[in-house]
Amino acid sequence: MDNNELLTIPFLAGESFRKYGKNKAMGFVGEDVITYHQLRERTRSVMRLLEDLRITPGDKVAILSSSMPNWGVTYLAITSMGAVAVPILPDFTPAEIANVLNHSESRALFVSGNLAYKVAGLSQESLETVIAIDDFSITSGSRDAGFIAGSEPAGKYNVAEEDVAVLIYTSGTTGKSKGVMLTHKNICFMARQVMTLQHVVESDVFLSILPLSHSYEQTLGLVLPLFNGAMIWYLRKAPTPSVLLPALQMVRPTTMLTVPLIMEKIYFGKVAPTFNKNRLVAFLYGMPLFRRLLNRIAGKKIYKAFGGNLRFFGVGGAKLNPTVEQFLLDAKFPYAIGYGLTETSPLLAGTKVGSCRLGSTGPAMQGVTLKINNPDPVTGEGEIWARGENVMKGYFREPALTADVLTPDGWFRTGDLGVIGKNGYLSIRGRLKNMIVGSSGENIYPEEIESVINDFGHVIESLVVQKKGKLVAMVHLNLEELQAKYAQMKKDFTDQAELIINEYLEELQRYVNSRVNRYSQLQLVVYQPEPFQKTATLKIKRFLYC
Repeated sequence: MDNNELLTIPFLAGESFRKYGKNKAMGFVGEDVITYHQLRERTRSVMRLLEDLRITPGDKVAILSSSMPNWGVTYLAITSMGAVAVPILPDFTPAEIANVLNHSESRALFVSGNLAYKVAGLSQESLETVIAIDDFSITSGSRDAGFIAGSEPAGKYNVAEEDVAVLIYTSGTTGKSKGVMLTHKNICFMARQVMTLQHVVESDVFLSILPLSHSYEQTLGLVLPLFNGAMIWYLRKAPTPSVLLPALQMVRPTTMLTVPLIMEKIYFGKVAPTFNKNRLVAFLYGMPLFRRLLNRIAGKKIYKAFGGNLRFFGVGGAKLNPTVEQFLLDAKFPYAIGYGLTETSPLLAGTKVGSCRLGSTGPAMQGVTLKINNPDPVTGEGEIWARGENVMKGYFREPALTADVLTPDGWFRTGDLGVIGKNGYLSIRGRLKNMIVGSSGENIYPEEIESVINDFGHVIESLVVQKKGKLVAMVHLNLEELQAKYAQMKKDFTDQAELIINEYLEELQRYVNSRVNRYSQLQLVVYQPEPFQKTATLKIKRFLYC
């Protein structure tokens, strides 16, 4: 890191505009792109629009939009004039959106056309203007201002490193949404430190498939590539296989950021079934030597399907299934694991491609200090505490909540349980709030039991909770696969569906209990007919099911 660098978004973005003006910056797959020079022009024109709307430094401006080039333009414009961007997750309900706008005291809102229905008729005391992010036209509020391409801001802005850049309202697994205040220094420090894990260069091509409103994609999928002159592609539609696969072949990305569920779906939906169709192949797959060989062959096909040009496939946001990670290791797929939280901008630990170790998130990021607070004398497990320039300023308008997680000497209590090995690699056990204390005082980690459940055939996802003193697993199954299996056996599935599902769940319970310790034995397995509700990083919202 250059000691003369000012760790603010406008300073580092300005350096990119100067160095990489002619480079392609961003665009929708299959459509026209804008260069860094055009990105600067568009950003400055939006700044002028905000000035005309009387937005001043420190004012909150919300963004409710699917990921697109104009999302980045708006983000740069807001933060470059010292105002505070308030990204809102697209899957928030109208009530949650109203709460964010009200709590943040946002004065303006940029909204994409596909999400405008969520704010139709919305009346918030602080909200003065609604702007269509697709073309920057004003849809509600002041008509005295308007977007003019090529216009320049009138003001000069001195943005400081400790100024709040974004206010991110988390969609956590435990319920209440909190506004995380991240400073310019928090975000820019992290964007620079990530370069120690993966050196991004101007020839890199990013394909964005996660919501930009989440800190993971925002810092690593937007700010990081923009600071280094790389190209970012966006999708017009959700990244379903029919949309994603052609896009991968078209743009041939070098870099992608994903959450575990994406690769888990690929493995359990496409890879594993090919090894189980034939008894001989299934037998051979159980032997380490043949497993590695078969995984390597399958991995090459997946790598090719991803465009054949990947050099960094980042996985974060939740714990990766061990079986899937073993596949990625055997396949020599260019994946890397990261761990962090919105409150830490977001990374705390991570691995380089080729340095991953099964079940670990890697060592602490350079410039970040991790420790296990009050570790168990036998297992070494305890709550993970972190300290560094990436730790948030606090929760907006929540001093008591801030004091709960930030110690007076600067440590951030993550709420995650983990252990640091002799090699310095951090392994996550689960959320402290999720941990179940057994009848004899033993610690039970539901996430570890769920990993075993999810390895069982035809299981899509699961959730382990404690109900009336019993350990209960809720399981969502792939009924289409089960139906196809019974069709091959020439048995009727429709008339016996309930009986078949119950028998299957009993078999699943025996399978799991033969593979976990006696404290983690399941007393009951129940069928979950609908998919679980999830956060932006596709983690199940546990509080809804406890």
